[in-house]
Amino acid sequence: MNIALGSDHRGIDLKKAIMNNLNKTGHDFKDYGAYTEESVDYPDIAQEVGQVVTGGDFNLGILICGTGIGMSIAANKVAGIRAALCHDLLDAERARAHNDANVLCLRGEVKEFGPTLEVVNKFLTTSFDGGRHQRRLDKINAMEKCSLDNK
Repeated sequence: MNIALGSDHRGIDLKKAIMNNLNKTGHDFKDYGAYTEESVDYPDIAQEVGQVVTGGDFNLGILICGTGIGMSIAANKVAGIRAALCHDLLDAERARAHNDANVLCLRGEVKEFGPTLEVVNKFLTTSFDGGRHQRRLDKINAMEKCSLDNK
């Protein structure tokens, strides 16, 4: 799987741990920043990751900021992105299985990375269930299209 990664300055340490984990599990990835602890604006990184995911260059994206909330809000402004802020295994499983989320958003301000790495692995290994969930995604896609048409 090919993953687009991005973080703000508060998510760099977790992003490094995720990159190490992705190397161990055989996933390809590209880091879209931030690269230092100098303050950056998370919407810029969320937009870039969102665009490369919807453009088809990457299967999924992972975004990290202090709480994960800002990245989630910003990423969901990119047409075609379904970004989910996940804190545990159930969140990650349902985000993929029921919502076909294509971007995982995470809280960077955590003390231990182990549980978050498990969330990442669950997100990456869970498939979309389809069925009744597809009907709901179709409605979300129609809402997005309507919104874009009204601009």
